[in-house]
Amino acid sequence: MRVLVQRSMDSSVIVDGKITGSIDKGLVLLVGFTEGDNLDKINYLINKILNLRVFDDENGVMNKSILEVGGSILSISQFTLYADTSKGNRPSYIKALKGEESIKLYDLFNEELKKHIHVETGIFGADMKVNIKNDGPCTILLER
Repeated sequence: MRVLVQRSMDSSVIVDGKITGSIDKGLVLLVGFTEGDNLDKINYLINKILNLRVFDDENGVMNKSILEVGGSILSISQFTLYADTSKGNRPSYIKALKGEESIKLYDLFNEELKKHIHVETGIFGADMKVNIKNDGPCTILLER
């Protein structure tokens, strides 16, 4: 499982011309799954995400978590996180979990995350237009 975490000032996702999710201050999560991913890996990464100290404290130091600043999360499914270009310029996605299996894990990930924080989402498998105002920029790749 891979999650690309981006600190955001405000972000949204649009499908078929309609906003399906939007947040103000918070984190945008681009989430991808591979073979062997399970609830334990999901919960491990959720704990990492919720406790990442990437928000400024009163001294301007990245020392606060999303929970401490009262932020929200925009979660986007992203199978391309498992792109492999080792054999040429055309990416292979063979390591990305197939759609039927991946959607179950993505839904489970979001359900578990919603137990702790407000979560907005895109639509799994849709052609999405994701607008991210990356704050910093601050981007961190988490993997389990």
